[in-house]
Amino acid sequence: MTRPFVFPGLTTRVVFGHGTLAQVPDEVARLGHSRALVLSTPHQEAEAQALADRLGDRAAGVFARAAMHTPVEVTEDAVAAFRAAGAECVVSLGGGSTTGLGKAIAVRTGADQVVIPTTYAGSEMTDILGETTGGEKTTRRDPAIRPEVVVYDVDLTLSLPVGLTVTSALNAIAHAMEALYAPDRNPVIEAMIRDALPAFRDAVPVLVAQPQDGEARARALYAAWCCSTALGYVSMALHHKLAHVLGGSFGLPHAETHAVLLPHTTAYNEPAVGDLLKPIAETFGGTAGAGLWQFARSVGAPLRLADLGLKETDLDRAAETATRNPYANPRPVSRDGIRQLLQQAYDGQCPD
Repeated sequence: MTRPFVFPGLTTRVVFGHGTLAQVPDEVARLGHSRALVLSTPHQEAEAQALADRLGDRAAGVFARAAMHTPVEVTEDAVAAFRAAGAECVVSLGGGSTTGLGKAIAVRTGADQVVIPTTYAGSEMTDILGETTGGEKTTRRDPAIRPEVVVYDVDLTLSLPVGLTVTSALNAIAHAMEALYAPDRNPVIEAMIRDALPAFRDAVPVLVAQPQDGEARARALYAAWCCSTALGYVSMALHHKLAHVLGGSFGLPHAETHAVLLPHTTAYNEPAVGDLLKPIAETFGGTAGAGLWQFARSVGAPLRLADLGLKETDLDRAAETATRNPYANPRPVSRDGIRQLLQQAYDGQCPD
């Protein structure tokens, strides 16, 4: 029997294909704006400037200081630049750091957002904003955070480094994993996840061997859209709480942290919701947690928190912080249980 559900509907306009970056000026115009501030990280400043040139008179300038985990002090500078430039909307080009900065500006100013993702990490379709201040990351949800337009250009991912291809794909799979057992899951999201999992399984190994394979890039970017949408319409649980703690309090890199944690958080909850995690087990083989670990190892993903800069002496504090205000989770969250999970992830053991 089909269970009752509520599906709120997708509100973000999506433009997907090869060469769709050329449509960004039209999308800004479609929103009714004549001044757009282009955002990027310092690493992608040249690409952001090229996009501003493409926007022509609609460009209000470039702010190229987006940083991982969205530090509030950077956001304050960006908001000041947004207002000084007389901008009406933001165009965010890049990965999760740039998307986060665009969201942070939007929620403070009411600006519309056009987001152009260049990785698979997948925050662009969500109403979630995580910000860091004073060494702690806090997360909130608000309809004003959700971007108005997302432009997926497969061609922009052709130069994505193999390492980031792998870790951001696993980051996206983490969104799908938690969406499968979220209390507010629905059949639309579940169908998208069932499409996304085999798409990533098949595409990522091809991209490790042939990074510029256009068809594999298209499949991976489509899967990223599915997983980002899933995260945007359900609740988060233990996996995302741990990722936020390790990123915000210990400065660990975002996508890599998700990649390392994913098999272990999956395995932690599998005894409670194994039936709901079957799509993962069926896609990757074995149990869901072990299957994800084996897949991650096969594509050269990082497997140990120790390799990301976390110290073993940090594990107790991480477990304490993660259990202080835990997200709702299908299996009870205990300090000892989380400490054991973190130890396995620190050591890189396969969850069993």
